[in-house]
Amino acid sequence: MNDRAITKILKALEERLPEWDMPIVSAMADDRADPFLLLISTLLSLRTKDEVTALASDRLFRLADTPEKMLSLPEETIARTIFPVGFYRTKARTIHSVCRDLIDRFGGRVPDTMEDLLSLKGVGRKTANLVLSLGYGKDGICVDTHVHRISNRLGYVRTKTPGETEQALRAKLPVRWWIRYNTLMVAFGRTVCKPVSPLCTQCPVSPFCDRVGVSRSR
Repeated sequence: MNDRAITKILKALEERLPEWDMPIVSAMADDRADPFLLLISTLLSLRTKDEVTALASDRLFRLADTPEKMLSLPEETIARTIFPVGFYRTKARTIHSVCRDLIDRFGGRVPDTMEDLLSLKGVGRKTANLVLSLGYGKDGICVDTHVHRISNRLGYVRTKTPGETEQALRAKLPVRWWIRYNTLMVAFGRTVCKPVSPLCTQCPVSPFCDRVGVSRSR
């Protein structure tokens, strides 16, 4: 694709976004951009469907919505509350560890730098970028499987891993789109640009797409 078309692509996806389901963490950020709640919800969302994450987050935050309150809950209570998210017992331990670190090392506040966020147990670049961008409004590009797949399918980047995709996007994606890019690509990827047999006949950006790796479509 012509790299200059990326702005047209993203504007087209923005226009269609109201028709699609928002990623749960993005939707939560619209409602309450609390970095702590975003951090915990993102940890819960890993390998878990959005609808499960949403319900588990609501149940958990009714019990505790600060690091101090969360740490006062027994791990078993957290595990029971967030069930059936994936790896719920492991995530309960991770939440305890993160909250203890937040209190001991950061005064109970979620840090706002990549380096400090990555020092927290269970926090990778995907989670850190979400917290920085949606929680603090800082420029960050969250790359998940949808972002990685679609950016390559379009022909905008040619990378093999999400880490390579993040660096490639940082080098060429206009900064004004960094924060919004994940929300648009995830919603687009779940409804139209699916991993297998994408809905190319319904795609609002098909004229710009190189369809890299697409052998079958609808």
